[in-house]
Amino acid sequence: QVQLVESGGGLVPAGGSLRLSCVASIIDLSLYDTRWYHQAPGNQRVLVASLDRNGTVAYADSVKDRFAISRDNAKNSLFLQMNSLKPDDTGVYFCNVYRWIAYWGQGTQVTVSS
Repeated sequence: QVQLVESGGGLVPAGGSLRLSCVASIIDLSLYDTRWYHQAPGNQRVLVASLDRNGTVAYADSVKDRFAISRDNAKNSLFLQMNSLKPDDTGVYFCNVYRWIAYWGQGTQVTVSS
């Protein structure tokens, strides 16, 4: 069974940093388009960063120049480096992978205090 397990969330003050990880089992992440989504309390999931299987990277305007998505093929892991965090970044972060089918992780909570 495919599993995506996120970790790295926590409580940080505004201006702080976190590094989220997403480890995949069964599938080879390098063959998939990979994404991080953010779900703020009471809101829908919003795409914040993507890294496709060809290496193309894209970011939402709200996180550009603050977040960085990367992948370690040897560890079959996806990462999201989050810097200069703001209270609006609070919420659950989900990793998502897609090719012919989409898989989701269970999410990791990020709380940024003002």
